[in-house]
Amino acid sequence: MNKVDLKKILKKVEKPARYLGNEINSIHKDTSNDNLIRYAHCFPDLYEVGMSHLGSHILYDVINREEDVFCERVYSPAVDMENIMREKNIPMFALESREPITNFDFVTFTLQYELSYTNILNILDLANIPILKGERKLEDPFIMVGGPCAYNSEPLSDFVDIVILGEGEEVNLEVVREYKKWKKNKTTREDFLYTISKIEGVYIPSFYDVTYNEDETIKEVKPNKEGIPTKPHKRIIRDMETVEYPEKLVVPYIDTVHDRIVLELFRGCTRGCRFCQAGMIYRPIREKSVKRLQEILEKLVKNTGYDEISLSSLSTSDYSQLSELTDYLVEEYTPKNIGISLPSLRLDNFSMEIAEKIQQVRKTGLTFAPEAGTQRLRDVINKGVTEEDLESATRKAFEMGWNSVKLYFMIGLPTETYDDLDGIAKLAYDVIDIYRDVQGGKLRKSFGVTVSTSTFVPKPFTPFQWHGQDTTESVVDKQRHLVRKLKNNNIKYNYHDSKTSLMEAVIARGDRRIGKVIYDAFRDGAKFDGWSEHFSLDRWIEAMEKNNLSIYFYANREREYDEVFPWDHIDVGVNKKFLIKENEKAKENKISPDCRNKCNGCGINAHDIGKGLC
Repeated sequence: MNKVDLKKILKKVEKPARYLGNEINSIHKDTSNDNLIRYAHCFPDLYEVGMSHLGSHILYDVINREEDVFCERVYSPAVDMENIMREKNIPMFALESREPITNFDFVTFTLQYELSYTNILNILDLANIPILKGERKLEDPFIMVGGPCAYNSEPLSDFVDIVILGEGEEVNLEVVREYKKWKKNKTTREDFLYTISKIEGVYIPSFYDVTYNEDETIKEVKPNKEGIPTKPHKRIIRDMETVEYPEKLVVPYIDTVHDRIVLELFRGCTRGCRFCQAGMIYRPIREKSVKRLQEILEKLVKNTGYDEISLSSLSTSDYSQLSELTDYLVEEYTPKNIGISLPSLRLDNFSMEIAEKIQQVRKTGLTFAPEAGTQRLRDVINKGVTEEDLESATRKAFEMGWNSVKLYFMIGLPTETYDDLDGIAKLAYDVIDIYRDVQGGKLRKSFGVTVSTSTFVPKPFTPFQWHGQDTTESVVDKQRHLVRKLKNNNIKYNYHDSKTSLMEAVIARGDRRIGKVIYDAFRDGAKFDGWSEHFSLDRWIEAMEKNNLSIYFYANREREYDEVFPWDHIDVGVNKKFLIKENEKAKENKISPDCRNKCNGCGINAHDIGKGLC
């Protein structure tokens, strides 16, 4: 394949380094080898966002360890670059080889958020790959998706050939190895898809038919071929000690969202927050040992030159060996001026002494996530923290020298009232009072409280999947209420665009009919919908109306327990009975204990995919 000559065009675009593909630790292979399997790993957003995604780095490393497979990176071109590509008929290319992905064997996408779906169609269009899977011919690449949104990939069923459910390190390679066998004869695309449909963690949407009731709800989803799973279930990595983890990370030449080493401590979460999809779909919990983490870090520090290490997991402060790990990090890396950063912290179990210890190199702000403003609502969502936890944590932080704190909340949660919103304001003012008390009645100029709110989106496979989302009007009213309540020189209030959250809910809860909406919105110019400056709700409303579909039907209405969801035929290991039980407990303001202390019977332990792990 001919390489794209970038010399003439990169001077005309912002941030040319987005498209170079020769960064430190990038991998290059001889593409003249006819037996080489070409695999494009696409992150459907800007380079700076995609380069900060740990899962992409892991898959890039794992797949390239196969000698005869070349995994290359693809990111959505910025608008200026896309305009030049279309003007000069430059097809979408992979960064490493700068060759068009049109004739690759696999073009894969990670589904991290629903509003990136139009970017997926845009990349296929730029690559001259038929967007609709029914129009692809034998020589066209297979379009494969994975990631958290893949658990309800139904809105993309018109476009994708293969869906990966669960963790991809093993299953991706198994799919590629089966492809090598099939490629020798290249019978039909359907033959290959049928073969890999037997692999645990593979879901082929075209092998399942959907029927609807008269009220537009789903009647049934069932296989249309013999021998394929009735309920495809997710793949999990059982042994975190032996699973491959990059010894090198590709180091960009420009600033990205996260310019640092990301150290994954464990997967899964035992807290059971009822709004949190990740906490449900990533079960069971599996930790890496301190020894294994030390081995990984030694190589990553040597091979990247980064001066910061981020400890990453769904709930980092729940890592059982955190104290031992932080002691090692401080002893080993503080003398080398390498800093340690933490994600948002739980208020009920995190040691401020540990926070102080690991931030000796540079003291960053602290972020806590109470999620809700009152104890009643925190019990509803099963957050498991109290106002006393917040007071204790912030007081210790201020006593140790911190001058700022960030508080993260959700608005629009089930059963929320304006009293709960007032509780958000009260917590913010309580933090000011605590700081003033610690400082002997004074407020330093450097002091500040940042309050951030996002809009609740009911997600598949959560106890709140039966709830409707607040209307846009209701969300805007609540945001205005908080703006008034939080008007203070020491408080900064940030909130998320309610219009994007509305379409996120539509697509997250969408069935196959939403695919035509995504297609029509894309044809009308939709892309980078996760960015408020590019998003147009009017465009999406028009696409919904064109297809005779209702935003209310997908986003705002409440669901009954007997309704069939578009994703009910997918098995994530957490059973529906457990989700219903948790939703009922929410209605009674009852909490469930941490799974590490008592099994709540979610199903993952009894299920064959989690047996022996939980």
